This record gives sequence, structure tokens and C-alpha cells, in this order.
Amino acid sequence: MTGMIVAAQPEAAEAGAQILEAGGNAIDAAIAAAFMQGVVDPQMAGIGGFGSMQIYMPERGLHKTLEFYARAPLGVTPEMWFSGARRQSSDGFAFLLDDHANEIGHLAVGVPGNVKGYAAALEQCGSMPWAEVMAPAIAQAREGFMVRPHVHWYWSQEDNGEGQVTTARKLAFSETGQRIYFRKDGSVKRPGDIVHNPDLADTLARLAQAGAEDFYHGQIADTIVQDMQAHGGLIRHEDLASYAATWADPIQIDYRGYQIATNPPPASGAALLQMLKLMEQFDLRGIAHSSAEHVALLAEAMKRMTTDKERYHADPDFAPMPLDMLLSPAYAAEQAAAIRQGERATIQRFGDTESRDTTHVVVVDKQGNCVSLTHTNGSPSGVIPTGLGFMFNGCMSRFDPRPGRPGSLEPGKRRASSQAPTIVFKDGRPHLVIGAPGGSYIAPSVAQGIMNVIDYDMPVMDAIAAPRVMAVSNTIEVSNRIRRSVTQALQADGYTVRRSYQSYAFAALHGIRIDDGRLTGAADPQRDGAAILVP
Repeated sequence: MTGMIVAAQPEAAEAGAQILEAGGNAIDAAIAAAFMQGVVDPQMAGIGGFGSMQIYMPERGLHKTLEFYARAPLGVTPEMWFSGARRQSSDGFAFLLDDHANEIGHLAVGVPGNVKGYAAALEQCGSMPWAEVMAPAIAQAREGFMVRPHVHWYWSQEDNGEGQVTTARKLAFSETGQRIYFRKDGSVKRPGDIVHNPDLADTLARLAQAGAEDFYHGQIADTIVQDMQAHGGLIRHEDLASYAATWADPIQIDYRGYQIATNPPPASGAALLQMLKLMEQFDLRGIAHSSAEHVALLAEAMKRMTTDKERYHADPDFAPMPLDMLLSPAYAAEQAAAIRQGERATIQRFGDTESRDTTHVVVVDKQGNCVSLTHTNGSPSGVIPTGLGFMFNGCMSRFDPRPGRPGSLEPGKRRASSQAPTIVFKDGRPHLVIGAPGGSYIAPSVAQGIMNVIDYDMPVMDAIAAPRVMAVSNTIEVSNRIRRSVTQALQADGYTVRRSYQSYAFAALHGIRIDDGRLTGAADPQRDGAAILVP
């Protein structure tokens, strides 16, 4: 069998392919791509972020998830933001405060996990030295990277109407950001411009030489803590020194004879599986893809999944989720019956009124090892410590500012994540390795990609690129390739519908399909990625 890597950035796909060609395995390639993504897509992910991955190694009999989510600093208190809380974003992803302290600046930063996670993956499952895996990213950081269309699109996003902090404001938050991300006329750099960030190159080179522990115990840790103390942040040496990545078993269901394995809480794998169990109650092959009937059914399933996600989703060390109930056939049948009877779900949110700052890579190597890795800055904080070059995550906006709830702020608590890196098995062998960035849109999008392959028998490129719809609020959102006759029928039936200006909208699926040892892969056209086959 050949190898393949798919990533949301061509530089990242090439870095992983380079590692595979040098004899590295899928884990080596995934981590090389992850480091590269932090260089060439620095607001989506990086060493100041967090993530998770699913690893399958058949020759070793290993099938595990590796979790390296951001944690709330030990200095937080459950009520610290309650008085300033305004409402929840329309997609449920973030909680908005009057002063935006949980979105931008040092208080917005959770304890990062990516470096610890990358190191744990290589130590337990990799085959190449840490420094060798990091080498492509360091070389790219020395050279600088060219601004691509999706990067510029993200940087240029205006206020989305909800009063959240714009990316441009975050890019300009630090002196380093002002220097490297903007033109001399004060405008953000445009496609084709080069971003030079020598501080990041130096930081990565130090990590390659000193090892991952320097980030948590050494010189880099000292610089992080000094910067936090100087600007009112909460992260201290104890937060970094006590951080640990964790291994867990995937959670799995059967779906029409296939086995779907994904990451357990605090990831959103349970939401993905719940939606699939509900959709399994319907004969999708008898429903035309992207028809009004199909869109309405997807929407009702998503709204029910979203309601349960917001009710229960949290760090299970603090608030265990009732997975047996949520994934039970009886619960799926009950929800399906309600849909057939015409009952429409309604999502209630704080304030009653989506973060897409994530990236993904999937890899399959010649030995059949499979990796699905999602990592992120959550929503970037704008904070770049002087001399280090990387931007920290801004994940604290995901914690509920209201005390006493499953997702409330608590010291050391893992931030609930929308990530759902997934592997689909057929007859006990991997058939589809898939995942996506896209905040609250991830689980519904991955579910649609899986159904496109299983229920509609689409090749992987068609499954990835097929028009998607979204209903994580009480509005059905559709990509601009959904027929207008379909949305008119939905509106006539009483649904509120919003059409995206994007032809390829809602998360960004990346996947590799395996058929009798033959690999085909696809990167979502929404972003700038690539799929590379390695002989």
C-alpha cells in the first residue's frame, strides 16, 4: 500500500509527505505537518494552541486517542466573569463579555497543550527523532511564508454582527503582530505577501534542541510566565509544569454495518455519533441528497444534537456525560419518532440572541497506520510573547461564565472542544480517515461527510466537496450551491433559512478513503490544502 497525507495547507501536506518519503510513519508525518501548520497558518494553530488526535497502528494492536486540550489556569474562579457576561454567540461556540477579556489579551489564554501532545505522540508512536520531524517547519519559518487566499480571508473578517473581537484587532494586539502581519500603510498583508517571523524560527529551533519540556519547565516557560505576570495573565509555572497529555480509548458506534470511532469527551465525538445514530433511523438512500426533505431532516437532527451538546458537553473529569443514554438506540428511535411526527426542535441559548480558527491533517502510511489530528488556537488571543513569535490560544471564551454548569470555569478544567477526529472501519479495517476544523460546525460536517460516503456511496472528493448545510441555531444555514428552489420550499414550510455567500461553507473536511489498499484523498476546496500520494 502507498501512503497519503491530506492537510489544509499545501506546505503542511508537503512537510508530511517529505517525512513519509524519508521513511517516517504516519505519526511522524502528522506531527511534522502540525508544526508546519503553526508556521504557515499561525492563527489557526501553533505551539500556543491545543488539540487531539486518533491513532490506529494495526501491527502494534494500538487504537487510541491522544488528548492535549487547553486547561483553565489554576488561578481562575468560577464567578470571575459572571457580572460581565452578556450572551452566547449564535452558534453556541463562545460566551461574550462586556470587556472581551475572555476573547483578547492575556486573560483569554488557556494553558497550551500542543507541544506536550506532539511530543507524546512521537515518543509513544513515532519512529523519527523530534528534531528531524521539526526540521521542515523550522526551515519554513526561516524562509517566511506566503499569505494564501484563506489566510487573508480569515485575517480580513469584519465584525460578524455579534460584537466579537475581529481577527485584525487580534493581529495588532502585540508589537510582534503589528510588525509581521501588516503592511507599512497599516493594512493587513494580502495574498502573495511574505510574512517573516524570525522569533518563531528561533523558538522552534530551541524546542528542537532542548526538547518539548523546555516549553513547560525551561527557558520558554520562564518567558511565558514573565509575560503573563507583566500583563495580568493567570498562567504561572505551576500551570505549565503540571500540564500532561492524556491517552484514552475512542468511543464507537455501529452505523449501517460500519464502525465509527472518534474521540471521547471533552471532544465532540459524542455529538457526531449521536447525530449518526439518529440519522440511521431514516432511509437516506431513498431521499435525494440536498433536497428539501434531506436538508430539513439534517437540520432537525443537528438541532437535537446541539441541544444535548450544550446541556452536557464538558470535561468529564468535572461533569461526566451520559454517553450510554445519548448513544442508545432507544434514544435515537425516540428522537426519530418526534421528527416523523413533525415536531421541530428549538435551541435555547444564554442571552437568547463559530469559530473556524482550527486546522486538520489526516495521514495513512504504507504499514496501514492511520492518524486523524485536529489542533487549534480555539480563537486566537492576540497575545504573542515578546521574543517567542507564536500567538497563544484564546480558548477561555469557551468556558461558561455562569457558575454551577457543566461548562463553567474551574481551575485546571479542560476546555470543551468541538474537535472530532474520526476513523471509519469496514469489516474491521480502516475505510475512511476524516476530520475537520470549524468550531461548532465540525461534528455536523464530519457526520455529513461520513453519510456521503456510506449512504450516498460518493468518492471521497465528492463526499468532501458536496454542499453542506448547518443548523446549530434555529436558522438553517446552507452553502450557496444548495438550489434556491430547495430553500424556497423550506421557507414555505416555516423554516428560517440563511444562504452563505460561500460555495464551500461550514467547517473544512479533509479525508482519506481506503478501498482494498488503494488510497484516495481530498482537501476541502474551502481552504488552500492539498492531498499528496506517497509511493
